[in-house]
Amino acid sequence: MARTLCKGAEAALPTTTGAATSFTQATVVRLVNTHTSNHLVTVVETQSGTAIGTMTMLASSVEFLEKQPTQCVFASAPTVKGAKVGFTG
Repeated sequence: MARTLCKGAEAALPTTTGAATSFTQATVVRLVNTHTSNHLVTVVETQSGTAIGTMTMLASSVEFLEKQPTQCVFASAPTVKGAKVGFTG
């Protein structure tokens, strides 16, 4: 069973591509949607860069997002929070 290794402080995701964050070049980001509505999460090549993909965070859900260290993320609402994490055996 994998365990989550906390590697950074949790923070609200920015809501624009120009403010998108890499979470200190994280390769895994734990995302949590603390709202009762679904919200869109977008992964971009770099801050203000080309979109790589999007996903819907369901209300009150948790996801682990794998990405490249330089890729950044932002969400459609600040109620989606993220933290840099890793996994231990």
